[in-house]
Amino acid sequence: MTRIRNASQRHQPTSESQIALMRQLVKSEAKDRPGTYRMLSSTGEVVYVGKSKRVRTRLLSYFRCAYPEEKGARILREAEAIDWEYTPSEFAALLQELRLIKKFRPRLNVAMKRDGLHYAFIKLTKAPAPKLAVVRGASTDDASIYYGPFVGAQRISEALRELSDALMLRDCKTETKMHFSDQQELFQLMPRTPGCIRHEINKCLGPCVGGCSVAEYDERVGLARAFLDGASDGPIEMLRNEMESASERLEFERAASYRDKLGRLEALREQFGRLRFAVENLSFVYTVKGHEGPDKVYLVKRGIVRAELDKPQSSWQRTKMKKLVEDIFGVQEKPSTSVPTHEIDELLLLSSWFKRFPAEMGRTKKVS
Repeated sequence: MTRIRNASQRHQPTSESQIALMRQLVKSEAKDRPGTYRMLSSTGEVVYVGKSKRVRTRLLSYFRCAYPEEKGARILREAEAIDWEYTPSEFAALLQELRLIKKFRPRLNVAMKRDGLHYAFIKLTKAPAPKLAVVRGASTDDASIYYGPFVGAQRISEALRELSDALMLRDCKTETKMHFSDQQELFQLMPRTPGCIRHEINKCLGPCVGGCSVAEYDERVGLARAFLDGASDGPIEMLRNEMESASERLEFERAASYRDKLGRLEALREQFGRLRFAVENLSFVYTVKGHEGPDKVYLVKRGIVRAELDKPQSSWQRTKMKKLVEDIFGVQEKPSTSVPTHEIDELLLLSSWFKRFPAEMGRTKKVS
């Protein structure tokens, strides 16, 4: 790792002389090979993390910004030091960048980086009375459960509305106080909350107004999770029965409404199927050619790098890798579209990598 650091400790924007010094040292010392870099403030704060398959070229591009409002110019105004570290490949640099961002949480990465792939996730919030919501990515709420990623946030939102209505789950604000029917002592201590409109029209169990018990609500949440995991079509069957009943009563307009709701849920179920297939396809041994060094092997399971090592060159190294493969891939997991919160960013990163470079799939090998 190479560090360029100014001895003075100032808090005002970086001086032109310091920027010129950093540029000269990058020009003379940095190499055009894959790696990551960190921009540091005068206090040592990591203000920005980046990666490139040609570190020298990328760093020099910051010093060529013609206008103060350009991204590179804004970063340089905050940085009085630059660290860079080389990696075996562009893929390794991509992983390292993600890990550094997770570790340091640089404020300029948060302000400037945006996910251009427009993925969406379904979030099941924590108790009491969990609810379903469409989000762009994981929050700091590790107690929540996420399903995805999906493409088409609007379509997912519409389907999620049907699922919530079918199972009578709440959609009110997260901070809304819950007063379950088996918590009567709460009603004796405080006034009853205003009526819930969705509860009154029979689209919500009403956990905020004592309309159900904790167990009754949790049962519906269990049905939602079973549907999202692909283990049950209960909500679809409920809507189909309603549609058929309305048709038998000659209520054709109501039957058509149920038909449309059913179609949205069936489309959501089909996307679940495609997602499970895609995630399972991102389970393999991936060999990446090293830059001026040994090739690297990544053991990828469900879109997450579970282990990485140098490509085996001897019999004992091959034996070691075989044992590692057995440990990682030998455990059969139940098919599911749920994603642990801490794995979402890496899953998106690998999905994007193989989408951008489909030929890289030729370097992978499925584990039988």
